[in-house]
Amino acid sequence: MAVVPKINQESPSLLSRLTQTILVYIEVTKPKILFMLSFTSLCAAIVAQRGIPSMYVTLAMLLSASLSAGGSAAINMWYDRDIDLIMERTANRPLPLGLIQPTSVLRFGLVLGVLSVVIAFFFVNPLTAFLNAAGYFYYAVIYTMWLKRRTPQNIVIGGGAGAFPILIGWSSVTNSLDLTAWLMFLVIFLWTPPHSWALALYKNDEYSKAGIPMMPVVIGPRGTKIQSLIYMVLLFVCSIVLYIHGNFNTIYLAGAVLFNSALLYCTFRMWKEEDHIFFWAKRTFICSLFYILGVFSTMVIGIS
Repeated sequence: MAVVPKINQESPSLLSRLTQTILVYIEVTKPKILFMLSFTSLCAAIVAQRGIPSMYVTLAMLLSASLSAGGSAAINMWYDRDIDLIMERTANRPLPLGLIQPTSVLRFGLVLGVLSVVIAFFFVNPLTAFLNAAGYFYYAVIYTMWLKRRTPQNIVIGGGAGAFPILIGWSSVTNSLDLTAWLMFLVIFLWTPPHSWALALYKNDEYSKAGIPMMPVVIGPRGTKIQSLIYMVLLFVCSIVLYIHGNFNTIYLAGAVLFNSALLYCTFRMWKEEDHIFFWAKRTFICSLFYILGVFSTMVIGIS
């Protein structure tokens, strides 16, 4: 009678464990946000170049910017692991689930930050290296450790962190910053409050439970919706000023009007609906994601 060898089904293979570990480390860099930041950085580089930059500069810039954003995201996850455990939308992140040790995430985030600066300094230019370091510090320290748990203006002031990739992309091909770069920066800065507050409105109970002073927690839904409308109007104006100053053609103008109108409409409907209903808050959040893809794509298509 043949002897059938036992197959150990309890312990995963070395390859499986390695794959799982890599996926966990990727997850702590917040890859979905990382993609969006890299996209805006690339768009800024193309606008600055008025065409496609060299492959060498593009790859070096994207790598350094991604390491900076991913490293600061890892620091954010390390620092916020206590509140991530409380909130339903973040409870399945690697640290709350115990898939990785906090010290490993901290070291990983610091290493990525250093690498981003080194790569930008030697393979792009010193200004881009400085901006990578500044963007990393802004998100990891100023926003995460200082603003987030202390003030309802955390999103407003912290919005600059998500706009740094614009400056990084621009400086990578020009080794300078001009008004067009800062107006593109301002688009992200002004977009952040209506985008983040729409999410905070229908996740208000979670933020309140975690003790995070998001705007809806502090001043309530009504005041938050009014402020969202104000920032949305400012964003619309900024997008038009960018067209006037930035030497774009009418393709960008049409895109700016279309996507700003759509997001303004959603924000207005969010303001109109009753404060215990979140139908339009959810749609405003989703629309804001398409807004970034749409507006920055038309910037690229609309360069003169």
